[in-house]
Amino acid sequence: MEILASPWALVGFVALISLGSLALSRGQASVEGFFSGASLGHEPALLTLVLSQVTTWIFARSLMNSAILGYFYGFAGTLAYTAYYLSFLTGGYIVARLRQDNAGSVQEWLGARFGVTGHITYNLVVGLRLLSEVFANLIVVGLIFSAAFPEVAVAKTVSIIALALIGLLYSARGGLLASLKTDVLQMVVFLGVFAVALGVMISSADFSFSAVFSAQGVHDQGARPGWVLVVVALLQVLSYPAHDPVMMDRGFIASPARTKQSFVWAFVLSVICIMGFGLFGIQAGLIGAEYENQILGTWQGMFGSGVYFLLMASLLVSAVSTLDSALASAARLVVDEVGALGRSVKNGRWVMVAFMLGGLLLTLFPNKTLFDAVAVTGTASMFLTPVMAVSFMGYRLPLWSYLVAWAAAIVGAMAYMYRGVEFVSEIISGAHKYDQLLSICIYVLAIGFAACIIGAMQQGRSSRA
Repeated sequence: MEILASPWALVGFVALISLGSLALSRGQASVEGFFSGASLGHEPALLTLVLSQVTTWIFARSLMNSAILGYFYGFAGTLAYTAYYLSFLTGGYIVARLRQDNAGSVQEWLGARFGVTGHITYNLVVGLRLLSEVFANLIVVGLIFSAAFPEVAVAKTVSIIALALIGLLYSARGGLLASLKTDVLQMVVFLGVFAVALGVMISSADFSFSAVFSAQGVHDQGARPGWVLVVVALLQVLSYPAHDPVMMDRGFIASPARTKQSFVWAFVLSVICIMGFGLFGIQAGLIGAEYENQILGTWQGMFGSGVYFLLMASLLVSAVSTLDSALASAARLVVDEVGALGRSVKNGRWVMVAFMLGGLLLTLFPNKTLFDAVAVTGTASMFLTPVMAVSFMGYRLPLWSYLVAWAAAIVGAMAYMYRGVEFVSEIISGAHKYDQLLSICIYVLAIGFAACIIGAMQQGRSSRA
């Protein structure tokens, strides 16, 4: 285990993963493979789809969030973040309904109903989501290596830039097809190292499942904010998957039957992973460990070098796997959906470069709370809940209904970002930020549903019903 105690072990691990990813992404990329993930005209295998779905959603920020929420709010905190993974079930339903309406993407479905306005408003939210994925995972990478090399002042910056370049390099070689290939390798490695770390912790003498399930966390309000966040997640999960292009892109590249299976199995596997990682945060709170450096310092003191290495390796694999998927979806968004550039591999690569640069710039201004990026984009996506719910019931909606729902969601997201401003805090009730977030979600849904129901009463049923 001595070799694992060296911070250079993490560097070597990243190098191996990078070389494997580069090897798998080799080959001449076709336009169809780059943007649609097609390989010689064949749809991806079920296992490939499942592992790709899971590894792109079990990203470094998610693992950290689950553990941090578990530390502060006990089992309720980890359960709250796990609830977001119900998105695989709601996302599978949304994809099935869109395909039933002969739509090949969310943009196509919205465009058929709300024209260019539907495209622009949705793509703005999706662009925000992709940028948040890039920068949040790069931040986690920086945190890991700054903790590994505390005496090196530039460790955080160098590691962020290095991982950004590695992710960009192999992503640009093959686009979505390369992402699907490397996702399988990365997920297999992740499951291996994570299973060992989890097994070691569960088998330790001071671990108890009954203590974990009854854990209240270390927050001065105990588990209460965690339970509030569970309600928030259940409200946001209705629209959350629809604004995630990584998930949606994988919903249209295989047959409906295979796609449905992939979403169900991805839900099962991802829930196990997220809940399992959250146990490390809950355990830290139970044994009274001090919170240090986004919980990384906490784990460093709790576990031996072997388990700590495995935990960091899990985070690094998930960060790398998310970067390539986010970049592949960004290329498809700008080229295929926005139509800003011609459909060529070269243009797709330029889009990847632009989004990676954007993510790097955002790391200069990181939010102190990793969960905030999830909360902001999740709130911004909530306009889709009333729009899709009413439309799926067979009603037509006027453009004004859609715009009111969209505006309410965007204002809600901005309100959460600036909840510290006095006049904002007076409008959204609650002393804790998750109480405020719940108030915002209720406002957004109430306004959105009111606008859509009134609009549906005006327009009547759709001919598509």
